[in-house]
Formats: sequence, C-alpha cells, structure tokens
Amino acid sequence: MLIPMLDVMFGNTEKVSEKPVYTTLSEIDKFGKQYLDYTITQANLEKGEEYGLFLMICLVIITFFLKNLFNYLATYNVTFLRNGTLRDLRIALYEKIISLPISFYSEKRRGDVMVRLTNDVGEVQFSFLSILEIIFKEPLTILFTLGTMFFISTKLTIFVLIFIPLSGFIISLLGKSLKRKSKRVQQETGMYLSVIDETLSGLKVIKSYNAENTFFDKFSTSANKLYRYSNSLLNRNNIASPLSEFLGIVVIATLLWFGGRMVLIEESLKGTDFIAYMGLAYGILTPAKAISKANYTLKSAMAAADRILEILEQKSSITNKEEALEKQNFESEISIQNINFRYQDENVLKNFSLTVPKGKTVALVGQSGSGKSTIANLLTRFYDVNEGSIQIDGTDIRDWNMHSLRGLMGLVTQDSILFNDSIKNNLLIGKPNATEEEIIEALKIANAYEFVKDLPEGIETNIGDAGGKLSGGQKQRLSIARAVLKNPPIMILDEATSALDTESEKLVQVALENMMQNRTSVVIAHRLSTIQKADTIVVMQKGEIVEQGNHEELLAKNGTYAKLVSLQSFE
Repeated sequence: MLIPMLDVMFGNTEKVSEKPVYTTLSEIDKFGKQYLDYTITQANLEKGEEYGLFLMICLVIITFFLKNLFNYLATYNVTFLRNGTLRDLRIALYEKIISLPISFYSEKRRGDVMVRLTNDVGEVQFSFLSILEIIFKEPLTILFTLGTMFFISTKLTIFVLIFIPLSGFIISLLGKSLKRKSKRVQQETGMYLSVIDETLSGLKVIKSYNAENTFFDKFSTSANKLYRYSNSLLNRNNIASPLSEFLGIVVIATLLWFGGRMVLIEESLKGTDFIAYMGLAYGILTPAKAISKANYTLKSAMAAADRILEILEQKSSITNKEEALEKQNFESEISIQNINFRYQDENVLKNFSLTVPKGKTVALVGQSGSGKSTIANLLTRFYDVNEGSIQIDGTDIRDWNMHSLRGLMGLVTQDSILFNDSIKNNLLIGKPNATEEEIIEALKIANAYEFVKDLPEGIETNIGDAGGKLSGGQKQRLSIARAVLKNPPIMILDEATSALDTESEKLVQVALENMMQNRTSVVIAHRLSTIQKADTIVVMQKGEIVEQGNHEELLAKNGTYAKLVSLQSFE
C-alpha cells in the first residue's frame, strides 16, 4: 500500500486509460498494479488529484482495519487456548498431588509444591503459549514479507537473508545459561514460600520461644538470595531486546547505504520502491526479534516445565491393582501377619502380628516411637508394608480397591484436621449426601451439639482456618462427629485425646465410647485411662508386642503395662 500511496503523492502514477483485463494467476500482481493505476487515473481526471489521494488513504485504512481485526480474532482464540491449558495443567497437577502417597510429602517442602502449582504453571502457560503464537505467526510474516522484498529487489533481499540469521545467532549465544538461572529462581521461590508457610503454621511456638529473630534471619536470607538470582536472570533476559534492536539498526543502516546507491547512482531501483522496501525490512525485524527473544523465554519455560513434570511423572508406590477388590462391607476380622516396616533403614515394626475380630476393640499402647501410629498408617494404606501382609476378611489390603478399603474406615487423629468452612461442610466430607438431621444426630453422639447449637449460625457457622475459632476439645469432637456421620464398620483412633485437657478429655471419651458401640475399633492411646474398657490391650515396645490381654489381666501380670499405669497414676 505504501508504494502506490507514495507514487500518488509524488505524481509517479502510471497513466492507464484502458481498464485492464484479468488473464492468469501468474500475472495477478501486474493486473493489480494496472487496475489500481487505472482507478487513480480515472479519479484524477474526473474529480482531481486530491480525490485520488483520498482513495489511496481509504485503501490504507481498510487494509489496516482488516489487519487489526484478524489480529484481534487470533488473540481471542489464543486466549481460550492459553487459559484452557492453564486450567488443565492446574487440574492435572492437583489430581496428581492428592493421589501421591503421604510418604512423598515427608520429603518435599509444602511451599515448593505450592510454587510448582502456581508460579511454575503460570510460567509454562505464559511462555509456551507465547512461543506457540510466535512459531505460527512470525515465520509466516517473515515468509510473506521476504516474498514481497524479493519481488521489489532480489539483490537487497539476498543481503538481508545473510545478515539477519547472523544477528539471530549472536543473540542466541547469550541465552545458554538462562535455563539454569531460571531453575535456581524457582527453587528459591519454593524455599521462600516454605518459610512463610512454616511461620504462619507455627506462629505461637515462634512467639513463645522468642524466635522471631531466628525466623526473620531465615526469611531475609531466602529473600536476599531470591533478589540476587532474580536480578541475574532478568538482566540476562533484558539484554535480548536492546541487543536485537541494535543489530537490527545496523542491518537498516547498511541497507540504506547499499539501497541508496542503487537509487542514486545505479538507478536500478525507484525511490518509492526503496522507501517501501525499507519499511518491509524494518518490519521483518519485529518478528525476527520475537523469534530470537522466544529462545530466552523458552529457557525459563523449560526450567518451570521440568519442575512440573517432576511431579506429574512421579510414580506412586501405592496404587490399585488392575482387578482390585471392590467391597462395601466388613464381615469377619482384620489380620496383621508377620509384618516388617521401615521408613528409612531401621525397622519400625518387626515381625508384628495381630488379629482384630469384628465388633471388638483393640488398643495399642506403648512409649513414643514404639510403632503405634505406624499401624494406623498401614491399615489405611498411607504406606505399604515391606514384608508380611495385612488382611481384611482374608484378602490382602493391597488387593483391595483403595477407595473401597478407606470407605470401610473412619479415622480420628491426634491433630483435629478441619477446614476453613462451615461445621456442616466439614462433616459432609465423611458423607456428602447426609441430611441435616443426620448431621445433628452425629454431633449429639460426639457430644458436640451442646456447643454447636449455641453458635450464631449453628451448623452453618464458619470455624476459621484449621478450626481456629474453636477450642481443642471442640475441634476434636467435630472430628469424631465427622467419623460418626460416615458410619464406617472399622474405626481407627490415633491418640484422639492426647492433646486435650482433663475436662475436654472426659467429654471426648464419652463421645468415643458412643461412637465405638457395635464397631470394630483400633485405638492407639497414650493416655491409658481412655482404653481400660478395650477387649484387648496390646503393649508395644520398639516395634514388637511385649504384652497382650485385657486391663485386669495385664495389671495382674505386673509387667510393662502395670508399670505404665502406675506412672500415669502417679502423674
């Protein structure tokens, strides 16, 4: 559009009095030029040169309107692709995060996992889809522009084809260390968020031990490292644009010299053609610069992608077999047969065997580190045994479908894990389709309704982050109510009263006794007063059973259990 526009302005338009006739596709460019010249010639004759100029300006406006319209339509479609990819990647990552075994998170910082789910996913979404757009759009722009440039001047275009790849190669040399620098920034971001997470989780401990300075130093160190790494990364990244622009100007300056000689001295090129050619040559630098800069962006994206793929490709050690048993009921017994288990090198459980008949309550007691809580982790298949087997109704739990297995069990832990939501929604986790009457009945069994009914909004009351608006005893009773609402045949209580005061313990103990009626229960207890009514008490020491029997039998033996009872009575 620039060439005929300049021809009109400088009066160089060829006078064409006869309307041209279209012949073949190979001569379409010739036909287009003659038809435009004919239209301008007629406009100048009939309405004056000013009208011809007006027509050319209208043509330029229409062309740029179409260009920007299609740019918008392209961006409109890419928006759905970009955000759709972001959504799919987040969902895939979250699905993987909740499917990985508990053991995976004992080795990973929570902050680092959060960075992968947020910053790294955003980096991949932004970088890769920007590059995707560049891969399709910019090469086509360069291709068509070069075609037009060849049409105007083959000699000048060959020079451009030699010089632009050379400048692109110089720029790419600077991007080699970018991936390593980007990965270091992302790792330090994970450390930075982990410190924040630990600080917010343990704020009471930090304040009570006057450890604010220690954690501030830890945070400052991480923040300073992130500052240095980010500066290094961004400075390396920022040099791409000015360098590519400078090299582009060198190309343009050389073209001005070379093309100017062709116009002024050799007279092998029209002045208007050369001006248009320079516009095209400068225009080709923008996509070329975008492609060279894409190399930098790709390095950052690859570092983020590596960290995401590390999670997505993580193989879970605890999975369902192809034809896993799906069963909704518990019929006879839980049988633990000669199991050995270790978290790292040393066995936590050694040749451990135990049978829990249906409808009975078995309590596990012993010193800290004796392996009691490990039994709860193994029964729920948070971990798998190293040797031996755990069977329910004669079938190894590794042959059960995990959803069916955990559907048989209710778990109440020492730490009351509640979510920032209403009491009702916290309980519905156990039974999503429960009615309000069932929820209230579960709260009554758990001795929790007495305080819930006095709350401003009853069961719709939001309990705050991790149940922070409630006391320890209230939180624990809600955990019990959640298990009661689920109504599983097997109940696992992992030191459910150890963190409570005496009054709360009594209320929770009554709630537990209500809940355990007519159920199979495995109770892991630190406070022996809570398990005196158990059918069988198993005394553990260093991963092995040292005594077994009911409360009276074990007291009569005057062994380890009797010693533990006397110590707690003294306390």
